[in-house]
Amino acid sequence: MGLTRQYLRYAPAALFGLVGSARGNPAFVTLRGERGRCVAVPACEHVFVWDARKGEKVLILKGSKHEVSCLRPSPDGLHLAVGYEDGSIRIFSLLSGEASVAFNGHKAAVTVLQYDQLGGRLVSGSKDTDVIVWDVINESGLYRLKGHKDAVTQVLFLKEKNLLVTSGKDTLVKWWDLDTQHCFKTLVGHRTEVWGMALVSEEKRLITGTADSELRVWDITYIQELEDPDEPESKKSKGSSPGAEKDNEEDETLELDESPEERLLKCSKAGSIMREGRDRVVTLATDRMGKILACHGTDAVLEVFSVLSEEEIKKKLDKKMKKAKKKAKKKSEEDEHKGNVELSLQEEIQRVTNIRASAKIKSFDMILSPKEELKIVLLLQNNIIELYTLNLSAQVPQAVRASRITIGGHRSDVRTLAFSSDNIAVLSGAAESVKIWNRSTLQCIRTMDCEYALCSLFVPGDRQVIVGTKTGKLQLYDLASGTLMETLNAHNGAVWSIALSPDQRGFVTGGADKCVKFWDFELVKDESSIQKRLSMKQVRILQLDEDVLCVRYSPNQKLLAVSLLDCTVKVFYTDTLKFFLSLYGHKLPVLCMDISYDGALIATGSADRNVKIWGLDFGDCHRSLFAHDDSVMYLQFVAKSHLFFTAGKDNKIKQWDADKFEHIQTLEGHHQEVWCLALSPNGDYVVSASHDKSLRLWERTREPLILEEEREMQREAEYEESVAKEEQPVVAGETQGETGLAGKKTIETIKAAERIMEAIELYREEMAKLKEHKAICKAAGKEVPFPANPILRAYGNITPSEYVLEVFKKVKSSELEESLLVLPFSYVPDLLRLFNEYIQLGAEIELLCRALLFLLKIHFGQITGNQMLVTVIENLKKTTISRVSEARDVLGFNMAGLQYLKREIEAKDEVMFFADATDRFEEKKRKRKKKEKMILAPCLAGDSVNTG
Repeated sequence: MGLTRQYLRYAPAALFGLVGSARGNPAFVTLRGERGRCVAVPACEHVFVWDARKGEKVLILKGSKHEVSCLRPSPDGLHLAVGYEDGSIRIFSLLSGEASVAFNGHKAAVTVLQYDQLGGRLVSGSKDTDVIVWDVINESGLYRLKGHKDAVTQVLFLKEKNLLVTSGKDTLVKWWDLDTQHCFKTLVGHRTEVWGMALVSEEKRLITGTADSELRVWDITYIQELEDPDEPESKKSKGSSPGAEKDNEEDETLELDESPEERLLKCSKAGSIMREGRDRVVTLATDRMGKILACHGTDAVLEVFSVLSEEEIKKKLDKKMKKAKKKAKKKSEEDEHKGNVELSLQEEIQRVTNIRASAKIKSFDMILSPKEELKIVLLLQNNIIELYTLNLSAQVPQAVRASRITIGGHRSDVRTLAFSSDNIAVLSGAAESVKIWNRSTLQCIRTMDCEYALCSLFVPGDRQVIVGTKTGKLQLYDLASGTLMETLNAHNGAVWSIALSPDQRGFVTGGADKCVKFWDFELVKDESSIQKRLSMKQVRILQLDEDVLCVRYSPNQKLLAVSLLDCTVKVFYTDTLKFFLSLYGHKLPVLCMDISYDGALIATGSADRNVKIWGLDFGDCHRSLFAHDDSVMYLQFVAKSHLFFTAGKDNKIKQWDADKFEHIQTLEGHHQEVWCLALSPNGDYVVSASHDKSLRLWERTREPLILEEEREMQREAEYEESVAKEEQPVVAGETQGETGLAGKKTIETIKAAERIMEAIELYREEMAKLKEHKAICKAAGKEVPFPANPILRAYGNITPSEYVLEVFKKVKSSELEESLLVLPFSYVPDLLRLFNEYIQLGAEIELLCRALLFLLKIHFGQITGNQMLVTVIENLKKTTISRVSEARDVLGFNMAGLQYLKREIEAKDEVMFFADATDRFEEKKRKRKKKEKMILAPCLAGDSVNTG
């Protein structure tokens, strides 16, 4: 071996054991043309798409590092916008599964995403209190809206008007005019955080959910509707709502807040609907048509309400009128009654039913089919997805659980992992069950109910497993039949640790009852059959003064190491149980340890965050390493080596070299505490379990890992993180008010700016060389060959100015403004001259105008004050105006052509071509299918009418 020792890199191979993370929200997505069948759910940094009917995973949208915090499908159902914990947003195509667009603007987790009606704009709200509107088509940020003082909880586009309404944990609901990008109204009628918000009744009503059991209902009146010239002043100022509760203290606050000159709309409280839940609203939402409203709190109940349409309200009122008239006739007081018939709020928004899930609900989504069937998907706290259907046309709608996805994971955190001796099967044990997974397919092959599992092992031969539990029992399972064969009361307290003896004839357990017990495997006669079955019998016991946390044999079985609650590790001779060594030095208890294959070293990991490496011959501490930022939970040596892995409560798994005391690599992936890990006997695989409910498989690659390079990469990653945390520069010409630039400075925008600078420098050098070359030719009186630049040659011998344009075109649309923002002004004059040249040629008009206007905005003072640039700007003005109007004319012509084609086709078929083509096609398909298979009729008709 040379001076540097060679290591092999372990790389992430898979994430499994997870159905859905409770951090984000589920969403129905359209896949294979069918809506309501597939559900997208966050799964740590990925998004899993499940076929809810079959319970199968049909698509994985791969993330990179940060946890998914929010999902929103596009209106056409072909894309899914995904928000992450670090504030980034990616838009995935559901057809290819690839991320097509990435947006970086938020500094903290994205809390909510919403598309406008056509899907051309996306608005995001975040924990950083900002709201950003993005242009999906141009893949760029439009603007940032600042005004909330705490995390944004909901954002809603208004369909008809260019308005946005947002709510936050700062108790405020804000109305934004997107034409002018400012907040024209703030509702301050809430005493606590506004956790959810929904628009119903054709956007004439706003419903807000807060920290109490009241859903507040607000009437919205748009100003142009209000301003009826004949209406008397007194009427104008009145709220438009029937049954409004004027005596409410919140309303008083509201009246104070609203200035006399109302702009755009008026918002007044119409009353409240009482929820049955007593705690805060967690999610409040409507279906896409706004007919159904549902909400849930921190418990397991989803409350479903129906919102009556205008027609339904009219019918109800007519009925009420008739009743009132009959009453009036009897009492002959007709005049009194005629005027006062109105519906109460509870009659307009009616409770349909409550759905009780099997565990706490974290979030939900719903869709309403044209046949009045409501499908609801619930993402639960315990790693389950439940799907319910509700037939609204029934007299008493009852929710029916259609399916649930559970097999892919445990209900609670996995506390123990073990590998079979053939490296193929993996055991995971949690509070309610033990599962056996196939390592290569990641399928769960067995699920067996157990008590709270803390430690486990495969019995030699891999046909049985033993689990030690929190209540002190040992449970023996047979894998072939998946049955519990035997339960023994082993300890009077938790069985914290179990270790197989190297001769494979028995094992040892350590428990909270201060005992170490030795067990032998034995074959006993089975009452139910002729054959003998495996059992275990206690052969010896070692009584100690402290709780036993971990036990390990030395490979030759001569020594037994026992970690105790008094922070020491005691080593005993196995045969006589006589005391041999005490390893003293940790400040907190040793939670995990392991002995190397040759019996030379013992490594101990403690709650004091340190790992100590000791010699097992004299018990001397070779080195103490600060290993994790929190307790070290698990430690294991790689087979036939002095390398070992540790798992920490700081979400990290690290590999170390016990000879050189070096940190080799960190396996990052888990988002919460890592409880345990297991290495395959051949050392090729590591499997780990975490509080984020995921199990992860890591594989040893053939790729050598060089420590210096690893450190360099670490430093780069730290630098990139520091860049992201830097304060944003203030843009000249922008007041520090309500709006700002949508993007943020990232390592990518800095690199893009550097590429533009390099291109301009190359352009300058080449122009200078060309000038020189012309002078030489003139002096020589003949053509001298001009040496071509290798970079330009690589692009196909383009000119230097064309090269600058190529580099410019390669800057991502979403990063353009931020890249220009960090570009030093000394490069701007050259850029402006080049822009003039490009625009005259009619190249990339839209891109160049966008960049030009942005440069003029941020460098306005310097450009106008520079005499040299006056003529450049004058020329730019002429060329830009003429070229932009040309582009506009082309667009206008194309639009007119499309309109003409549409009219022609519609006249031919005498149908509404664009609106109805899909429906007609579906109708024909439905009739055909109905004849073929009566069974499929409900699914097809229910789900696919709306896809157009």
